[in-house]
Amino acid sequence: ARGPSTFIPLGEVPREGGESSLRQLLEAFVSAGRVDHVAMVMGLHPQYLSSFWKTQYLLLRMDGPLPHHKRHYIAIMAAARHRCSYLVGLHMGEFLQVGGNPAWLQGLHCAPQKLRNLNEINKLLAHRPWLITKEHIEALLRPGQDSWSLAELVQALVLLTHYHSLASFVFGCGIKPEEDQDVGDSCWAPSPHSDSSPASGDSPGGSGGTDAVQEVEVLMERMKLLQENQLEEEGVTQEEMATRFELEKTESLLVPSSDILDPSLQSSIRCFLEDPEFGYKDFTRRGEQAPPTFRAQ
Repeated sequence: ARGPSTFIPLGEVPREGGESSLRQLLEAFVSAGRVDHVAMVMGLHPQYLSSFWKTQYLLLRMDGPLPHHKRHYIAIMAAARHRCSYLVGLHMGEFLQVGGNPAWLQGLHCAPQKLRNLNEINKLLAHRPWLITKEHIEALLRPGQDSWSLAELVQALVLLTHYHSLASFVFGCGIKPEEDQDVGDSCWAPSPHSDSSPASGDSPGGSGGTDAVQEVEVLMERMKLLQENQLEEEGVTQEEMATRFELEKTESLLVPSSDILDPSLQSSIRCFLEDPEFGYKDFTRRGEQAPPTFRAQ
């Protein structure tokens, strides 16, 4: 049966979460007037949904320096960097509901310059956050017609990072578009090794879903081999094994630039992208000394 997730049967959502889950979904409905598929899947974990929903409410609906329609547009920009058609479509609808200018949805080129100025830091946060410097912040805060205040920029950056992360949740849980959502073919991430279009959200057995499963199987097999080799090789440190695993994962799952420029990418996402070929690029190379990184813990 059709459900909110490719991987979770409809009958298990939100029954597995019990009364607490249903109460959280009811609160979501009262607050937003609808329960989207992200909330339905999170309903399996009521405590997590509660924290997530409070965060969403504070970011998008409570008082703050940014107007509500600009918050949703920033969410669109962030989700578009990861080609997440589900979130792009969801917030296009929210953008219009709070009075956003429909012309802005024709593409980033139609948005005010102030929002377009976020493009550089958006793509860095999404793909290579270690490249951000104080100069990027200073450029946005520099006095002028399209400058950002510090309070506005802080909220914008929180929104960008929040939706970069949420896009990963959508992909990882196989979230399907709502029935009234018309934003392209699916919310599947482009397959690193397939020239076909992403699979339809209504067709879990399509090429996108098959490719994703195959990639996971290949990755798991490589992990198994690495673990076996570790048993055979004495003196191999945990750090070295972690480095080997990361290299294997990177070689298996990185999306090449040719896929990023694939003409099959939905126009509803492509129009919000500037410099679409910009993507993740590992900051360390095999055989080279790893650069110093800041670690919070």
